[in-house]
Amino acid sequence: MFKYNGAIVRPDWRISVALFFSLLLGMGAYPSMVRAFDLKSGLSKESGPFDLFKFGFNAQKNGKTEDAVEAYRYAAEKGHTGSRWALANMYADGDGVVKNDYEAFKIYSEIANQGVEPGSEDTVYFVNALTSLANYYHEGIPGSPVAVDLAQARQLYFQAASTFGFAEAQFELAKMLLTGEGGKKNVQQAKKWLNLARKNGHAGAMALFGNVIFEEGQAARGLAFMTAAIDKCPPKDCGWIQDLQERAFSLSDEKERRTAVALVAQVQQQPE
Repeated sequence: MFKYNGAIVRPDWRISVALFFSLLLGMGAYPSMVRAFDLKSGLSKESGPFDLFKFGFNAQKNGKTEDAVEAYRYAAEKGHTGSRWALANMYADGDGVVKNDYEAFKIYSEIANQGVEPGSEDTVYFVNALTSLANYYHEGIPGSPVAVDLAQARQLYFQAASTFGFAEAQFELAKMLLTGEGGKKNVQQAKKWLNLARKNGHAGAMALFGNVIFEEGQAARGLAFMTAAIDKCPPKDCGWIQDLQERAFSLSDEKERRTAVALVAQVQQQPE
């Protein structure tokens, strides 16, 4: 959670299984499940890892989360990193298993520790694992060995933001730079990362970038970015983005508001 000018910004730092459905990778081992698959599925724990992953994906999509967990576990035993990643997400969400952030943390750590070859299709899992770990270090995990470590969180966000250009990591890094969490405060660097993230389509970064330049005196342009972000925001983020925009709108004069409206279409095109 991040509070900026009265608005609470809540990060969503994991990505859905559907986004990375076709990607593969390979190492790791998890305890086998006793329960067998439905015979009609034509699958068993001896099936290939990608077939198990597909089964798990479809089971999860259809609300059969216990089947999904079982399939992901078997695929993980066969070295399928996408399944390890999906299983970590299920532990983090309490989806089909008892919610266990520390278990999720351990699996994300395994993915991150194995590294990734430059340009590999495995990159998406690796980068998301880095960002997930960064969030855990940012918040800590109560009742586990994982304590708040802001410097480590900032370092991991920086790695995902700079090396891989991951918009969510760029956004999270910028927030830490704005407040001085985990290191020195640096508004100019924060603006740089917010600008990169919003060009990568991150609505939250667009709103926060607009708010920063609004506070610096660019009222019309800043309000335009915040207004444009409302049109692009995912439902989970629309509340805090609208709060920022409404605050800026109330502080603007009529001329600034009209100029902002005229600029919205321009900033939506993500100009340099």
